[in-house]
Amino acid sequence: MKRFLLLITALASCTLVNHGQTVTDIDGNVYNTVTIGTQTWMQENLKVIHYNNGDSIPCTTTSTINGAYCNYDNDTNNVKTFGRLYNWYAIVDNRNIAPVGWHIPSDSEWQILVNYLGGDSIAGGKMKEPDTILWDSPNLGATNESGFTGLPGGFNDNCAFYLNGEDGWWWSSTEDNAQNAWYEDLWYNYTGILRTNGLNTYLLSVRCVKDSLVSIKEFNNENHIEIYPNPAINKAYIECNESRNFKMQLYNVTGECILQKELSGCKNEIDISSLSKGIYVVKLTGANWTVQRKLIKE
Repeated sequence: MKRFLLLITALASCTLVNHGQTVTDIDGNVYNTVTIGTQTWMQENLKVIHYNNGDSIPCTTTSTINGAYCNYDNDTNNVKTFGRLYNWYAIVDNRNIAPVGWHIPSDSEWQILVNYLGGDSIAGGKMKEPDTILWDSPNLGATNESGFTGLPGGFNDNCAFYLNGEDGWWWSSTEDNAQNAWYEDLWYNYTGILRTNGLNTYLLSVRCVKDSLVSIKEFNNENHIEIYPNPAINKAYIECNESRNFKMQLYNVTGECILQKELSGCKNEIDISSLSKGIYVVKLTGANWTVQRKLIKE
């Protein structure tokens, strides 16, 4: 669905830490910024259509291994509010799409933000713009007390547009494997934020974070994890190549942990027959890694 409310309306209720500071991209788009903890973030989604050397970023919704962007529903009216959507190849191109002095956040930099805001089960509400005009109702937990001003820009997968008004998806610069990279996901019906992986060809929203002299150590993303079937009806299975036992927690959309248990590094059966139909978050925690995945109960 399309939203045409101007972004300045959404920003009016924000809690700003550094009101008045801005950054400008190569195309002249000006973005408000906000300092959250030790990081400074853009308060708006990226809109640029040129790399920093002046080369154009192709506009396409077709799956490609080349950098590309699109406008939600191919409608430029959506750009002012939601920014543009980019595939992962555009954000890691060495010609750069972030303004000078800024960069696309790594997975670890996203986790620093989430941890500062109290963890994945509650950080989402602190990052979402608290309305039900841009966001679909009920927009659970939304306060935007961080000033991040997350909006539901939706995404594109091979020419099809999805979930504008329901979900906001933001790329990280961190690859999971040859076909997938990590991104952060805010939902209209969940108080938390979900770290998950998706195809590099998806076109998602992009936020930039200001360069810092502090070096960021990446999380260990080498653990191969599978959750299947997904959607599931009565049982789901979790497989992980972790050599030691690890912890599983299952959260509902309100952020309540409804199931937790210790799993082994092999095939684990999870009984979900008593759960209501809907979306759940599976959080897996090992000795030096944490992964979250979405699980749908049918």
